[in-house]
Amino acid sequence: MNEEVEFIIDTAKEHMENAVAHLKKELANIRAGKASPSMLRSVMVDYYGSQTPLHQVANVNTPDARTITVQPWEKSMLQEIERGIMAANIGFNPMNNGESIIINVPVLTEERRRDLVKQAKSEAEADKVSVRNGRKEANHDIKKLDVSEDMKSNAEDVIQELTDKYIKIIDDIYHVKEKEIMTV
Repeated sequence: MNEEVEFIIDTAKEHMENAVAHLKKELANIRAGKASPSMLRSVMVDYYGSQTPLHQVANVNTPDARTITVQPWEKSMLQEIERGIMAANIGFNPMNNGESIIINVPVLTEERRRDLVKQAKSEAEADKVSVRNGRKEANHDIKKLDVSEDMKSNAEDVIQELTDKYIKIIDDIYHVKEKEIMTV
């Protein structure tokens, strides 16, 4: 294959890898009942006038499967962290003990678990669309090249194999998350 074709294939592969990375990041934000510091990844705190991610102003730990503790580096940040957690609207009720913030992670109901599975499936589907868009762009670029029809056909076959591979990876990641969410 010539360099142009290889570049297009590499670009498509990178696009598909980014879709998988995006899915992993999004699914990490969907809680599966067990406490995890990643549950607070979306929390932003007003740190001296600028919105700052929580993990940049405090230590976030999970002493057990149902509790998250947030230990600010500056005690004066306790109220701001509490406000940030409430504003993130992630369903947690933080308790401030004057030293740190403690969050009890509630047990998920069956209905809530189903909603989370739907949310995970929606994320997986969006990333499958992204993979297919990568295939579409690559095939479009290949059609424009001034190379033999055999080379174009071979390149399209390689891109289809990549698409199938990354769709399967996305499905596998989703099924693991679905099982994790539905396990009580």
